[in-house]
Amino acid sequence: MGTRVQTPPKSNEQESSEKSHLVILLAGWLIPGAGHTMQRYWLRGVLLFLSVVSMFAIGLAMGGKVYHPNTGDLLEMLGFAGDLGSGSLYWLARLADWGSGPVQITVADYGTKFIVVAGLLNIISAVDAYSLANGRKRG
Repeated sequence: MGTRVQTPPKSNEQESSEKSHLVILLAGWLIPGAGHTMQRYWLRGVLLFLSVVSMFAIGLAMGGKVYHPNTGDLLEMLGFAGDLGSGSLYWLARLADWGSGPVQITVADYGTKFIVVAGLLNIISAVDAYSLANGRKRG
């Protein structure tokens, strides 16, 4: 005997606002820090860009591996998900065939971790930009 609460239909303004929030999320994922710079958080956006790109580049310079999609090993799939979080950096590395060599020394293994963590940091920053855009978080 519960009553249903009906929500009013969304206006065109609300729908376009939600779409712009999703654009901020997608831009923040593709280009590190872009979601913040689109909202005029200039310093935060630049710092995130420098952090993610530096970690990714250092990981590659250390001989780190960029994971490819595969269905075999769970850890490989998780590494791929982390790498994919880097957005356009991941696709650039795949196109340029960076990080495709085997990991044979300990330094390269650390480099692999740098690349994965750069992707995870980028995902967190994109979600943070989305939260700022929709008002769940204040700058």
